[in-house]
Amino acid sequence: MNTNKSRTVFMIGIFLCLGIPFGFGAMPDNQSLRLWYNHPAEKWVEALPIGNGRLGAMVFGTPGTEELQLNEGTVWAGGPGDNINPETGKAIPVIRKLLFSGHYEEAQQYANAHVHSTDNGMPYQPVGSLFIDFPGQSQFTDYYRDLNISDAIASVSYKVDGVTYKRTMFSSFADNVIIVKLTASKAGSITCDLRMKSPQKHIVSVNSDELMLSGITGDHEGKKGQVRFVALVKPVLNGGSLSKDSSTLSISKANEVTLYISIATNFKNYHDLSIDPFQKASAYLKTAMEKNYDQAVIDHEKAYQHYFDRVKLNLGTTDSIKNPTDQRLVQFAHDNDPQLVALYFQFGRYLLISSSEPGGQPATLQGLWNDQMLPPWDSKYTININTEMNYWPSEITNLSEMQQPLFHMLQDLSVTGRQSARETYGARGWVVHHNTDLWRITDPVDGAFDWGLWPMGGVWLSQNIWKHYLYSGDKVFLKKYFPVLQGACKFFIDELQPYPEHHWLVVAPSDSPEHEYVYDGNKRAAITAGATMDNQLIFDLFSSVISATKVLNTDHAFADTLETMIKRLPPMQIGQYGQLQEWLHDWDNPTDHHRHVSHLYGLFPSNQISPYYTPKLFEAARTSLIERGDVSTGWSMGWKVNLWARLLDGNHAYKLIKDQLTPVGTQNGGGTYPNLFDAHPPFQIDGNFGCTSGIAQMLLQSEDGAIQLLPALPDAWHNGSVSGLRARGGFEIVNLAWKNGNISSVTIKSTLGGNCRLRTYLPLNKESRLVHIHVAKGINPNLFFQIPAVKQPLISPKAKLPVLVLRKTYLYDFQTQPGEIYTLIFQN
Repeated sequence: MNTNKSRTVFMIGIFLCLGIPFGFGAMPDNQSLRLWYNHPAEKWVEALPIGNGRLGAMVFGTPGTEELQLNEGTVWAGGPGDNINPETGKAIPVIRKLLFSGHYEEAQQYANAHVHSTDNGMPYQPVGSLFIDFPGQSQFTDYYRDLNISDAIASVSYKVDGVTYKRTMFSSFADNVIIVKLTASKAGSITCDLRMKSPQKHIVSVNSDELMLSGITGDHEGKKGQVRFVALVKPVLNGGSLSKDSSTLSISKANEVTLYISIATNFKNYHDLSIDPFQKASAYLKTAMEKNYDQAVIDHEKAYQHYFDRVKLNLGTTDSIKNPTDQRLVQFAHDNDPQLVALYFQFGRYLLISSSEPGGQPATLQGLWNDQMLPPWDSKYTININTEMNYWPSEITNLSEMQQPLFHMLQDLSVTGRQSARETYGARGWVVHHNTDLWRITDPVDGAFDWGLWPMGGVWLSQNIWKHYLYSGDKVFLKKYFPVLQGACKFFIDELQPYPEHHWLVVAPSDSPEHEYVYDGNKRAAITAGATMDNQLIFDLFSSVISATKVLNTDHAFADTLETMIKRLPPMQIGQYGQLQEWLHDWDNPTDHHRHVSHLYGLFPSNQISPYYTPKLFEAARTSLIERGDVSTGWSMGWKVNLWARLLDGNHAYKLIKDQLTPVGTQNGGGTYPNLFDAHPPFQIDGNFGCTSGIAQMLLQSEDGAIQLLPALPDAWHNGSVSGLRARGGFEIVNLAWKNGNISSVTIKSTLGGNCRLRTYLPLNKESRLVHIHVAKGINPNLFFQIPAVKQPLISPKAKLPVLVLRKTYLYDFQTQPGEIYTLIFQN
């Protein structure tokens, strides 16, 4: 290496450590992180979402009549109580006997007839809407509407008769109210009426200078609505006058107006509705109004950006960024618009921050936003994939705190689920099936057919506890939630059954979520024993608890029991088509294009299938995914982005992203609405979160024994950089940059210390070597570094499928110290 090149490499290392960006130019955040439109929203899926985890609103931006459709995270139908039907417990032994004797269709029919809950869960419901009527403003010009996800503020502006009107709206993370600022370019121009309405049983009234909507949530499936709520709207005027009647506040000729919207309910927890909603809403309102508007904006931005600013993604920009967001969506299939992918990635992070703040409720099937009394699938917590998918981005995209509502729900379920374990199964521990709600129901929902009688929901949710420890190394957290994991294990210690044919221990009855199988020619059933996903989930649960007992130095005898049982779980099997079997028997159909790919849980989000350690299973998983096809519902496409990333095929993962970023109705299923909401259809937020996770997985993985850098980089992303992603073992990627598809440099911060193993990828016709390591001052690299370069094939050279070996991988090992930052520079 010549002297000049040595100097250049060293300088790049210094720039990275100082945080100075390099490489191709990035658009400023105020341009690149905006969703913007040149027309008002006509439909709900065109409105823009704001939220602070507890309070949400959809902003329509119509000049003549603004609508803010309002939500609060605890406004649900019904009230406290379980959904346990004693008949289900009586039916389970009969169903199990039929399964073990090979009478699957009969087992299905018996389950359909005898498994019915007392209710199927309560729906998440809206509060109502605030309408702001502006007389004489139906004709306008120069319209602009946006949502800036860099500061979580929405705005609308337009001109009427030469006057520019502007509205600025945000759901304050600092003050727990929604704030709306109305301004005009000419003094005395703001004249409007404030009114509210709701689909709930409600009363609208005016108390002094406050508009109040009070109501109670709906009845559903025999449960009376018991959540009382109050919404208060308080205007603060600069100039002008305020008048009122019994249900409307009228503002005349003000210079500017600030509206404070406060909402609260009587909900204290899932079994206690003793809060006074008016007092709570009034207290939020009083506190928020103690500061001026400018300070409220500053405090809101600071609280939000504490989370959002941790991660930045630069995939490059083109002229497409100059177009409105809905136009970019239409054109994405044909235009080069890498920044739309980065915007969509960050929009998913925005939605997670906005719908799942610490102290609130977990994100529902629609996050925080819903305008219907009976939303699709009740907008509950569907925990056979959808709720789990909501939180896939949380650790890797540096939003770990957003999981706190989920962890608190798990604690609740570990209590309410004891009743289902005891009364429905006669077992210890706790269990929950494929749905739950605000009231933490745990028994089967919606009958038995191909979803209800699936006792694995708590197992899948519980994996977030162990994963959080793997990322954070937080032993205090692990100790706190260890009883939740242990209780889930106790249930299956009692409930795993020896399968007659192989004496494997299996879950029975169960199913492979929302899917059925065909056997003996034309017989059909969904109820089964030992579904592949169940076996994978139990393996992960038992493995994590065994590891946790070692970390915490506790319950070693309990771990011994799990060690014995885990050896008797059925292995993953490869079927007659070279596919990973979905069921214990080889019932897969090669023409099956079902949206659920549950048996691929072992590939993602688990890490039981690896190109390096289980190459045959890796190939079989790939075969299964090819057979299922790409076309699907939105959330399923999101899952498949992650799966193709784990299969190290960045181009195929990117193809799924392009399919997802397609306007709804232009393909068979899936797609994206104009406001970038995911479409099942209809709207489900898990597809947004799934794609955000998938994009991160394309750039960084840490589940396969190493921190894998750019494991699934598509050809479309030639140059770029990402900062702030997190890896298992307490590592943060301070910056990862690449040029022409190859890594230029990576800067890593170690929070826990210990060995760091990096795996890098290169095309076969390329060579690369590590040329420089910059170590924080005071660290002697000779004490810590051993860096062997190891070439490995992508998959087994004896692959049965025509799979190309696309990349070489290199491994680099080095020891790290807590709090230190390490920069590695690569020359290609």
